[in-house]
Amino acid sequence: MAREFDVVVIGGGPGGYVAAIKAAQAGKSVAIVEARKLGGTCLHRGCIPTKALLKAAHVYQTAKQSTTYGVETGDVTFNMERAQTYKRDLVAGLEKGIEHLMKQGKIEVFRGKASILGPSIFSPQPGTVSVEDESGESELILPNQLIIATGSIPRELPGLPFDHKRILNSDDLLNFETLPESIAIVGGGVIGVEWASMLVDLDVNVTLIEVGDRLLPLEDKAVSREVERLLKKRGVRVKKSVTVDAERTLIHENAVEIAVGEEMLQVDCVLVSVGRVANTEDLGLQNTSIVVENGIIQVDSQYRTKERHIFAIGDCIGKLQLAHVASAEGVKAVETILGLEPTPLDYALIPRCVYSVPEVASVGLTEEAAKEAGHDVKTGTYRFNGLGKARIEGQADGFVKLVSDKETDDLLGVHIVGPKATELITEGGLALVLNATAWEMGQLVHPHPALSEAFQEAALAVDGLPIHA
Repeated sequence: MAREFDVVVIGGGPGGYVAAIKAAQAGKSVAIVEARKLGGTCLHRGCIPTKALLKAAHVYQTAKQSTTYGVETGDVTFNMERAQTYKRDLVAGLEKGIEHLMKQGKIEVFRGKASILGPSIFSPQPGTVSVEDESGESELILPNQLIIATGSIPRELPGLPFDHKRILNSDDLLNFETLPESIAIVGGGVIGVEWASMLVDLDVNVTLIEVGDRLLPLEDKAVSREVERLLKKRGVRVKKSVTVDAERTLIHENAVEIAVGEEMLQVDCVLVSVGRVANTEDLGLQNTSIVVENGIIQVDSQYRTKERHIFAIGDCIGKLQLAHVASAEGVKAVETILGLEPTPLDYALIPRCVYSVPEVASVGLTEEAAKEAGHDVKTGTYRFNGLGKARIEGQADGFVKLVSDKETDDLLGVHIVGPKATELITEGGLALVLNATAWEMGQLVHPHPALSEAFQEAALAVDGLPIHA
């Protein structure tokens, strides 16, 4: 006999478990189905473990440079095995926290692979979920409302499939106990730039390969140029406007000869970071009227599929593939289920972050996108090297850039490359939410010394009136 729940969520990542908690808080009976571990890609194979290793790399570099601050440490070495232990302990602690939240909310967790069934004796409409555990045993769950939050997986490079030894995805690199001496990273987007930044800090010889004409192609062009300049300054070899020829690439037992344009580059291994693919295969979607295009589940502004009682959120719907976006979508979907008629999520107001050195963060329109949208644009930029706090931190590279409409003075976008950018961006995001102008941002008295002073100066620079420039 199928067990019934008000809301069933397939997928225990940041979209799925947040949706489950939101529904449970409203008094709904809730179940969550997860084939692996609660926390999903973000906790186990993405956001948290990569940032943990980025922190380890940053501490290593700080220790190497400690004599600048009068701290004598002697020879400094990096122990990857211990860094991995730090990472695993951190992830395990956060996973226990999510498990506690499930118990606290009386959310029942089913461990196994979910399949959506068509109409049956249990329900005249599709949506009954079959859960198959590791032993092959199956259990049926009957949801009144179903939320699909199955996430995504790394995309392979055509003709160069992952062998998880020499041709790697980011999941593979996260579990390395020893570092390679050299690596080629294919893809200059967020994942590629973060790994390039981390590995060069750990003394790995890094070549970053991008098919386009710039790194971080979705960011403001000025940000892309600054990131490339600073990566090169730290020793990363950057190759742009070139493609990898899979047919000429040779994979050996202990090395790879990768064909990059006309060049053959020999490295220990290759990281492929060319995006992610929605995880919608073998889910049973063919048993429903749900529309899938190019592997992406199609939803309306409230995340409802063609089946009125089935919703989809997170990476599997192909919008911004970010953990905080999935969580926000999960909340909106549950609010719709509760009949609250939530305001649709405005993706233009969602911060985008890159946790490299220096960090990158942005919200709203780039200067190029603003012009394409028909705005007469004015900008203000202030470099961190003008700030005492940035110099104290030893991270004076980068800048804050504001993009405004010349006619209305409305703020259109905020772009940061520099220290603590992923923390500072919240001020810019709030300014956009409140429809502020650059002038209004400039009227806020910022503390001194502080990195956030760059906002005030950039805001004043929009009208050509910065104080410390």
